Amino acid sequence: MYKFPIKSLFIASAFLLGVNTISAQDGLVNSLKVNASEKSKESFKFTDVINLANTSIKNQGSSGTCWSYCTNSYLESEMIRLGKQPVELSQIFSARNTYIEKGKNYVRMHGAITLGDGGALHDVINMYAKYGALPQEIYTGLNYGTSKNKFAEMGSLIEGVLAAVVKNPNGELTPNWIKAYTAVIDSYLGEVPENFNYKGKNYTPQTFAKEIVGINPADYIEISSFTDSPYYAKTTMMVPDNWSLDQIYNVKLNDMTNIIDNALKNGYTVAWASDVSEKSFSWKNGVAYVPNKNMEDMTAEEKENMFNGPKAELEITTELRQKAFDNYQTTDDHAMHIVGLAKDQTGKEYYVVKNSWGTTNDYKGYLYVTKNYVKYKTTAFMVHKAAIPAEIAKKMGV
Repeated sequence: MYKFPIKSLFIASAFLLGVNTISAQDGLVNSLKVNASEKSKESFKFTDVINLANTSIKNQGSSGTCWSYCTNSYLESEMIRLGKQPVELSQIFSARNTYIEKGKNYVRMHGAITLGDGGALHDVINMYAKYGALPQEIYTGLNYGTSKNKFAEMGSLIEGVLAAVVKNPNGELTPNWIKAYTAVIDSYLGEVPENFNYKGKNYTPQTFAKEIVGINPADYIEISSFTDSPYYAKTTMMVPDNWSLDQIYNVKLNDMTNIIDNALKNGYTVAWASDVSEKSFSWKNGVAYVPNKNMEDMTAEEKENMFNGPKAELEITTELRQKAFDNYQTTDDHAMHIVGLAKDQTGKEYYVVKNSWGTTNDYKGYLYVTKNYVKYKTTAFMVHKAAIPAEIAKKMGV
C-alpha cells in the first residue's frame, strides 16, 4: 500500500515509474522519521480500556507486505478468540500466493493493472481460501541468504518476466510462462511443501488451515466509506493495490468507528488499511491524530510539540474525507492491526494499533490512533461479520 503525489515525491516516483515497490516502502518508513517530538511519551498518559490478545510484534523488513503481516496477525488473534493456541502464520506464504494470482491477472489485463508488493486485506483471506495456510517455521520466505525480507531483486525479475509475457513474442501464449514466473518467485521465497510435519502430525496447507487455524473465510468482510457509491451496498474498492478488483461494503462515516468500537467491545480485533504518510502520524512517538490547524499555519513551536501530549483535533466530515481521497491526499499506503482501545489523560479515546515495523518506537511496536484519524484516513478495514452492530448489519444485508 503506497503513497501517491503531493506528500511523498519519492514514493510517488517509484510507483509511477514502475520502480519496484520496495523502494516505496523504505521511502515511506524513512519519510516518517522526522515526525516526532522529544517529550512525547512522558506527555501522554494512556490508560487501557480494551486490550485484546494478540501475538508478538513482527518486522516486514524491506518488503511492501504490510497487508499480509497485518491480516495474518489478525487471523492469529482470531485463533485466540476461538479458544485455539495461536500459531505464527507465514506472512510470506500469503504474499507468495498473491504474487502468483496477481501475475495471472496482470497478463489477462495486458499489463494494465498494478504489480509490485502491494496488496489488500482481502488478499490474505482469498489466498487462505484457495491455498490454505502454513506456519512461519515451515515457510519463512527467506530462501536467499538474508534474515529479513528484502524483495527488491525478486521484484525486478518478476516484473521483467511478466513484461516479456505481455509482449507475447510467439503470437500465442504457452502454459510455460506460468511455470517460469512461479519458478522465479519460488527460487527467492522457497518452494511450497505439499506435505509437512507440525508437532508430530502431517498436514497439507489446506488441512493445516482447516484443522489448526480453523477460520471460515466467508465470515470476513471489508468495509469503508465513500460518497460516490450507495451506502450499505457493495462497491469496488478503487485503489491501485486492489489488483483483484474485490468489492467492499460502503457505510456512512460514523458507522466505520461504530463498527470498530462494537467489534472491540465484543472481543473482535480489526484489520485496518490506512494512509499513514501524514505529518500528524508519528511512528517514533506512536501517536496519530488530525490537527485542527494546517501545518503551514503552525508556528515553529507548535510543530516542535505536535506529539507532546493531547491536542485539539479537526472535526471530520463526509465531504472532507471524500475530498482527501479524490485528491490523492488519502491513499492506501499501509495496513495495521487494531487490538484495543485506550484513553489519554483528557478522556479522549484512541485505538491501540499493532504495527509490523519492529519494536523500535516509544511503545515497542504499537501506536495510539485517534478516532478522527481513523475516520479521515481509513481506506478499508476488515471485521468478522458477527462483530458488526445488528442494525448496521441489517442495512448491509449480512
